[in-house]
Amino acid sequence: MKEKTWFLLILSISTALPLILFNYFFLREFPLIFQAVNILVAFLIATPIILVRYSYYKRKKEIEQMFVVFLRDFVESVRSGMTITKAFETVSKNDYKSLTPCIKKMVAQLEWGLPLEKVLKNFAKNSGSKLISRIVSSVIESHRFGGNLVDTFEALSNTVIEIDKLRKERSLYLHSQMITGYIVFFVFLGVILALEKFLVPSLSQTFSYKLEEQQPIAPAELVKNYKDLLFHLVLMQSFFAGLAVGKMAEGAIIAGLKHSAIMMTIGGIAYVFLA
Repeated sequence: MKEKTWFLLILSISTALPLILFNYFFLREFPLIFQAVNILVAFLIATPIILVRYSYYKRKKEIEQMFVVFLRDFVESVRSGMTITKAFETVSKNDYKSLTPCIKKMVAQLEWGLPLEKVLKNFAKNSGSKLISRIVSSVIESHRFGGNLVDTFEALSNTVIEIDKLRKERSLYLHSQMITGYIVFFVFLGVILALEKFLVPSLSQTFSYKLEEQQPIAPAELVKNYKDLLFHLVLMQSFFAGLAVGKMAEGAIIAGLKHSAIMMTIGGIAYVFLA
């Protein structure tokens, strides 16, 4: 994934570079267009990398969800009288979505005669999940000290089911927190728009001074500076509020980037058309 991320980063920058140069040399005289193009360039560079990272996160999340089903099916197969190798081979024919390739690879390695511990370690590594890695470590330790693997898998299966239930309960509870995060963002956006509508126009009747030169600033320039400041505040609030919402709702910063994109789009459009 690291190689793919670097490749996409280089490709995104190469694609965005002509737009950056055009914006710098020809659009600097148009502040709103210049800022809009800068934001567009940032999205062009960041979006492919974010999509790759987010797809990896979704794959890992799906693997952890399907691992519960896989463990249950595996334990039932062993309880029916199958050997561990035959049980793995049987359950590999089921559809476990993103987890299926990892299981098929594990079965192929067992057929090649690799030790069970080595196969389980490779399985944990291929899954990319810390939860699965911890469970596999417990299985390996039990196997080393002569424990019953079937009982170990069954106990771990029950543990994973409980963890999955807790995650779902946490997700339901935090769903309301996500809604609260969006409400707070819209309240902030309303306050900013109100300031821009009622406070900023009154600044055209006043003068200010540059601290370094003690020269008066024209009212039009002062209004423009405040408009830019409020616009940047909206974008910053959108970005970081989205990250916070994603972290609360799904437990991962990368999941918050989609909320950041939604909030930045809504905030930018609202400010351009309503301010």
